[in-house]
Amino acid sequence: MAKQTGSGERRVRGSRTGRPIMALLDLLGRRWALRILWELRAEPLTSRALRTACDEASPTVLQVRLTELREAGFVELGDGGGYGLTPVGRELCETFMPLHRFAERWRSKSGA
Repeated sequence: MAKQTGSGERRVRGSRTGRPIMALLDLLGRRWALRILWELRAEPLTSRALRTACDEASPTVLQVRLTELREAGFVELGDGGGYGLTPVGRELCETFMPLHRFAERWRSKSGA
C-alpha cells in the first residue's frame, strides 16, 4: 500500500505527502472495499455469503480486496472460515454511521 522513501516519509498512491488519511481514502476508494466493510458490519460472512451480499461481485476482485483489508487490519478470517471485522474495522464502520444516517435523510428528502 505505501512505500518507504529515503526521507522517512511513507509514500501513498496518489499522494506525495504520505498522510495517513490519503492512504485510508485510497484503500476505501478501491472497488468493493467499502461494500465489503459495510456487509461485514453486523456479522462475519463466508466468502460465498459475502459475494452474494455484494451483488455477485467477481470472486477474484473480492479476494484481492479482502486481502488488502486484512493487511490493513480491518478484516480477519475467523476460525469458522468466515470473514469478520477486527476491532479497528468495527471502529471504522462506526465512523460511517453518521454519514449513513445523513444519506438516509438526504434520500428521503430528495427522492434519490
